[in-house]
Amino acid sequence: MSLSLSLQRRRSWPSTGLAVAALFLIFVLLAVLFPSLISQYDPLSADPINAQLPPSAAHWLGTDQLGRDVLTRIIYGSRYSMLISIAAMAVAVTVGSLLGLLAGLARGALDEFISRAVDVISAFPDLLLALMLIAFTGPGTTNLIFALGVASIPRFARVVRAQTFVVMSSGYVEQARTFGLTRRTLVWRHVLPHAIAHVPVLATLGLGTAIIGTAGLSFLGMGPQPPTAEWGLMLAEGRNYLRNAWWIGVWPGVAITLTVVAVNTVGRHWQARFEGRQA
Repeated sequence: MSLSLSLQRRRSWPSTGLAVAALFLIFVLLAVLFPSLISQYDPLSADPINAQLPPSAAHWLGTDQLGRDVLTRIIYGSRYSMLISIAAMAVAVTVGSLLGLLAGLARGALDEFISRAVDVISAFPDLLLALMLIAFTGPGTTNLIFALGVASIPRFARVVRAQTFVVMSSGYVEQARTFGLTRRTLVWRHVLPHAIAHVPVLATLGLGTAIIGTAGLSFLGMGPQPPTAEWGLMLAEGRNYLRNAWWIGVWPGVAITLTVVAVNTVGRHWQARFEGRQA
């Protein structure tokens, strides 16, 4: 009886965690799309008289060094942090999938060239490579998206390349060739859908890493510039006030942590379902 109850509890925990993570991400999505419906304050409007106020009924998470509402800035900051991360993943998915598909179809010298280029990119940690790229291109939102996207290309290129090899050597592709399908039709109808089947799962898991990378590089001043409300930038601004007004820097860090945990929870569950394991 106790063993059965224990198993039921273990099975209920993932479902409960998934539901909480999904609800949190829905709230983040609402904050990205409709921030003005959640908060009544202006994220850029300074009020020096009310600077560094602790959390209260008027300001649930307090105010920062310029008197701006911290909760409002976190809500509006989700737009920059999430959109930069999603855009970086879109760059990585598009370029990585195309390179992987091209390498898998071409093979030979072109495959070798693409594989070695991907290996070179993979030799550097994602954050370090992105930092190096921004050092050449300069800080800014567009350059941050480009740098994070390039750093994430290898994970998609390798998976799509490997899957392309598998699909091209499968029986149904060989049978499709015997029916006289052109190479273009064969690739678009049979190879591409199966080769990129893992990509959405990888993109979801990679989104959490992109959020951390966005916050980290913004913290170093490589992303959006003040007075923009962005989570990493808010962390950088709040680090000098941790003794006197801890809430300025702590709450953006909590927002980053919760969002990454929620994204990873959904991604791991999706991955388990995709692989046919118990989620």
